[in-house]
Amino acid sequence: MKTILLAIACSLPPLHAAEEAPNPRINYPGFVAAAGDLEKVRAANRVSEDDFIRLMKEPGTVVLDARSAEKFKLMHVKGALHLDLTDFNAPALEKLIPDKGTPILIYCNNNFKDAEKAFPAKMATVALNVQTFINLHTYGYKNVKELGPLLEIRKVKIPLEGTAVAK
Repeated sequence: MKTILLAIACSLPPLHAAEEAPNPRINYPGFVAAAGDLEKVRAANRVSEDDFIRLMKEPGTVVLDARSAEKFKLMHVKGALHLDLTDFNAPALEKLIPDKGTPILIYCNNNFKDAEKAFPAKMATVALNVQTFINLHTYGYKNVKELGPLLEIRKVKIPLEGTAVAK
């Protein structure tokens, strides 16, 4: 029986990009297009640590942390709101940030080093900032700025809080 199933499976033609299994809730070409369209926008909206601190003090600005709840509890930018990237959808974002014009500051694991429990490094090509920026823009949040540099946790000027922050 196994031999027959293997023979049938091997005789089926492979799915190619144009023949992808249909699923209206998954649009890889749309994601790639959005990422390409936002490349220059993102580059122009990356900010220094000093600018991040200045901007987070402006009235109405939201600092958004899209890491896991576990990592957020350990350490995060003081006053940051949390919404795990895996929970991004229109209702959740609208509940957390009702006004799509709200200034939003984002950061991720790859902005901090020497705190691997709270900020474990990801491969640069899948850094959370990139996904978060694209997702926010795709959901209509266009006033997004991203922390640019890699900061040493012992020298960081951005205020941090959480259970792993030395008192």
